[in-house]
Amino acid sequence: MSLTLIIGNKNYSSWSLRPWIAMTVAGIAFDEKVIPLYEPGSREAILQYSPAGKVPVLIDGDVTIWESLAILEYLAEKFPNARLWPAQARARGHARAVASEMHGGFQALRKNCPMNLWLPVRERPVPDDAMDNVRRIDALWSDCRARFGQGGALLFGAFGAADAMYAPVVARLHTYGLPVSAVARAYMDAVMALPAWSLWREAALKEPWVMQGNEPDWPLVRGISVQ
Repeated sequence: MSLTLIIGNKNYSSWSLRPWIAMTVAGIAFDEKVIPLYEPGSREAILQYSPAGKVPVLIDGDVTIWESLAILEYLAEKFPNARLWPAQARARGHARAVASEMHGGFQALRKNCPMNLWLPVRERPVPDDAMDNVRRIDALWSDCRARFGQGGALLFGAFGAADAMYAPVVARLHTYGLPVSAVARAYMDAVMALPAWSLWREAALKEPWVMQGNEPDWPLVRGISVQ
């Protein structure tokens, strides 16, 4: 039986991007179902799959996993050849720590810079607490690259679960033109060069749904003035 991944809008749903890009880069076959968020009936549709009423949700036969980091852990166990966590214990522990920090932190950045792939890329002012988050993320990425990144261009060399967890952050920092170091910028460019990134973004740009709360340029959206 094939895996099914229930996700939200690709333009906005940062949590959905995480398992989707991990599975796509790793070559794990799955079916996807998109449920647009904050539309009439959205919550009821999601509750058919997730007791938490949130996306993403992974369905594997009679197994349901409804939280993104748990999905990545499940996939790492089910598909060990995908190597979603580093093989070396020291690197693996570090990868899990930085992934968990992303999972539970950086609230100011999330609040002030919602993921939105169709926004024009330009510098946008953000409050100090969001910039504190950016500086921490930059330092974290730079440390991973210096200590564990020798085998490739990503945090631990090859793509893994930690990169999946930070993929929406790459989108945020890029879209909002937030200043980062040369090391962090090179890492962002490497993530955005992934074919899976392009596939997700191309699909996002075709979506018709608009979430006004995630549109800092509202009421001017995609060049259309909204009355």
